[in-house]
Amino acid sequence: MINTHICQKKVSQAKPMFWFCLQLFFLLALFGFINNAHASSVKDLESQKINEILFNIHTYYVDDLALHNSEYIEYNTSQFERLYSKLDPYSKYLDKNELNALFDNTNGRYTGLGIEVKNIEQRTTIVKVINNSPAKQVGLRAGDIITAVNNQQIKNSPIDIVAQQIKDSPNNKVQLSIIRNNNLTPLIFNLSRKQIKLASVTKQLLDAGSGYIAINTFSNHTLHEVALQIAAMQNHYGHALKGLIIDLRDNPGGTLKSAVAVADLFLQDGLIVTTKGRFYDSNQSFYAKRGDILKGAPIVVLINENSASAAEILAAALKENMRAKIVGSQSFGKGSVQSLIPLGDGDTALKLTTARYFTPSGESIEGIGVTPNVAINQTTLPQTNKAVIIKNEQLEHNSVFNAEELADIQLVKAKQLLSMH
Repeated sequence: MINTHICQKKVSQAKPMFWFCLQLFFLLALFGFINNAHASSVKDLESQKINEILFNIHTYYVDDLALHNSEYIEYNTSQFERLYSKLDPYSKYLDKNELNALFDNTNGRYTGLGIEVKNIEQRTTIVKVINNSPAKQVGLRAGDIITAVNNQQIKNSPIDIVAQQIKDSPNNKVQLSIIRNNNLTPLIFNLSRKQIKLASVTKQLLDAGSGYIAINTFSNHTLHEVALQIAAMQNHYGHALKGLIIDLRDNPGGTLKSAVAVADLFLQDGLIVTTKGRFYDSNQSFYAKRGDILKGAPIVVLINENSASAAEILAAALKENMRAKIVGSQSFGKGSVQSLIPLGDGDTALKLTTARYFTPSGESIEGIGVTPNVAINQTTLPQTNKAVIIKNEQLEHNSVFNAEELADIQLVKAKQLLSMH
């Protein structure tokens, strides 16, 4: 799901420059960036570029693959592909278009339709629609099932293939066939891929002087947006926030620098995260500097199975420094760090796993995830518990809830925890 920073310009220095990074948008397949180590073909690369890739893998990859340079003195495609296949899913060669897409994503913009999809029961299902996107404008919704792209059926197709079909649409015009609410007759939507500016943070005022922010991804602008949204809520109330909910659900990650900076906003001191790898620059520790934007007001963080990478860094840092309670379900469990290494003239790059990160307690969340303090599965919470939570919340605040809020049991629980302080 990115280092102490990502450079926005192309680089061509002979000595590799490192930007330690967490995988960007690895769940957002239709945002134009696919998380697949073999999504880019390596069969047509020149021997010079392959030698450069081999050197970087040998020198910087997080695990020692026990390579011997002599095995690769002569250009051998099958040898290279065999080695390439040993890398983890987050390491891949980026061509010019993919590299530009990564820079765009890091700066809060991308070209696409504005939908996030997942394979659910072997069906390509929209799980999120971005505001101010072509998908939002034509009326696509979360829960819609894509059955065809430009009249080509996509049943059982991998997400990266579906994404490529959308990307390859002539003149950026895309037609999607959609099944909604189990209706047999598909709905047809015609839309165009466009550049979309992503707001990484949204806010909402809560009762009793508290606030809510949803961090959708960690870009270069997230720190500024979080601070701005908190300041706006405090200006509205005329006083400091009495509590804050930070929603990291479905946040696939972003830049390490951004996650560390946001954590630092809420911590007076303490370790935020450490990274460890074979290369000396891969070994770093990040500590909070004095100053808490909320001045100790309580925080509740929401996570789910799609909270990953940088989102997990923030959640774990606030939890293990005893700064926040975590509500929701076990997070994704991506605990590796990628570096972006420019190749050749800087138009292409190797995104390579160079380290693993560890929470303040020294634990790795790779394949495990962050465990919430209060575990609530949004889909299987018993009706009795659901009724108690809603009843307590309504009695506490005498609030009027719409149906969507009532259905969001994790959010209701978070509000309840804030009200107990």
